[in-house]
Amino acid sequence: MREGRRVVAIVGGGITGLTSAFYLQKIAREKHLPLDVKLIEASHRLGGKMQTVIRDGFTIERGPDSFLARKTSIKRLAKEVGMEDQLVHNSTGKSYILVNNKLYSMPGGSVMGIPTEVGPFITTGLFSIPGKLRAAADLFLPKSDSGKDQSLGDFFRRRLGNEVVENLIEPLLSGIYAGDLDQLSLMATYPQFYEVEQKYRSLIIGMRKSSSSQPKKKETADKSKGAFLTFKTGLQSFAEAIEAKLEPNSILKGHRVSKIYKLNDQYEIFLNNGETMMADSVIAATSHKITQLIFKQYSFFDPFKNVPSTSVATVALAFPKEAIKKDINGTGFVVSRNSDYTITACTWTHKKWKHSAPEGKVLLRCYVGRAGDETIVDLSDDQIIKIVLDDLSKTMDISMEPDFAVISRWKNAMPQYIVGHKQRLETIKKHVAEELPGVFLAGSSYEGIGVPDCIDQGEAAVQHVLEYLKLNDFSKEAVQA
Repeated sequence: MREGRRVVAIVGGGITGLTSAFYLQKIAREKHLPLDVKLIEASHRLGGKMQTVIRDGFTIERGPDSFLARKTSIKRLAKEVGMEDQLVHNSTGKSYILVNNKLYSMPGGSVMGIPTEVGPFITTGLFSIPGKLRAAADLFLPKSDSGKDQSLGDFFRRRLGNEVVENLIEPLLSGIYAGDLDQLSLMATYPQFYEVEQKYRSLIIGMRKSSSSQPKKKETADKSKGAFLTFKTGLQSFAEAIEAKLEPNSILKGHRVSKIYKLNDQYEIFLNNGETMMADSVIAATSHKITQLIFKQYSFFDPFKNVPSTSVATVALAFPKEAIKKDINGTGFVVSRNSDYTITACTWTHKKWKHSAPEGKVLLRCYVGRAGDETIVDLSDDQIIKIVLDDLSKTMDISMEPDFAVISRWKNAMPQYIVGHKQRLETIKKHVAEELPGVFLAGSSYEGIGVPDCIDQGEAAVQHVLEYLKLNDFSKEAVQA
């Protein structure tokens, strides 16, 4: 490796790329490292899916709207960029599952749809008696073959039966990925369920023991605080706060990377305007499809061509309070595929997030599109709004047109971690390490789609870069200080 200053190019200005750029520059400043960072983003804004609309007193998220409060990396980064005081917890409330045109309360004691308490599971109307008996077979069934990946659908159907999967687990789990439960990888999405089954044999027994072994939360004066956090000024403001901390001359917006070649011990990066730049290390914080295209001359990226992505849309509707004739006590519902609905979920955002709507107003955020059912995303705004209102009126008796609507389409934006994902990724990363040393993959296509997961990957990429450039003596403690 050559002597002198090192250049790190980060391709992709979503939260993963922003995280990598922030921490690399922070370490370089604090440790006086000979390190220059260039963040390259194809669009004219940073933050990726973190986009917020502020309108008429409403705070509306176009993409992700929150994250689990127990995820520490995002809170640490928020503190670094002066956003810690903008964090707010969600308000707690009942959540429901819509099955066959009826709303059922989420069974108490269930963990991601897995029952841990007998009483609520027996008394719920979500399942028939045969369905409940079939789920109870989990108490006696043997565990899965050790180390074998399988689909979430196969795993949960074998343990709990079709009814519990279709009416409870599928609406909860596949909604997070907008995916097909029978295609999504257990090991890449929810390996903790496999680990519980391997340890306890029974999923129900294992989840109950795991839950009871967790330290009890201290009682707080405010019992309305939920398990999620967001920024009351919107997630986009978080991205803007990170960007404001970056060195201005280190950001290239509106520049698309067309290809990257290895040239001796450096990388030549070709931009769409005909310019090129050289870098000693590259963080590809791009989707798997884009990564394959910019490295298309390297055939070991070709498996990414066959990894699907789903198109989805969010539909935010603002109303006066009196428009909702049937107000339901709760914060929202998910929809079973057994129901004749197009929406996959609805959040009563004004109840879940008090800052999101003015007093006397209602904000409903609905979700449409999932694996195998994506055509609605391509319809016009008016068509989507009509379909969503028709669905909502079946449960909430809405008497008015919305004051306004914000529709956000995310085309091919939800990477699908299909069966074999982890092995496929490990094989590609092994080839990258051997043939493209100094190149690192990070982002939602790889090891977690949530905002904190992407931040974690951005932090990990920073460690890899510093180790590769032999600057690792200054790495981890500076990132997590």
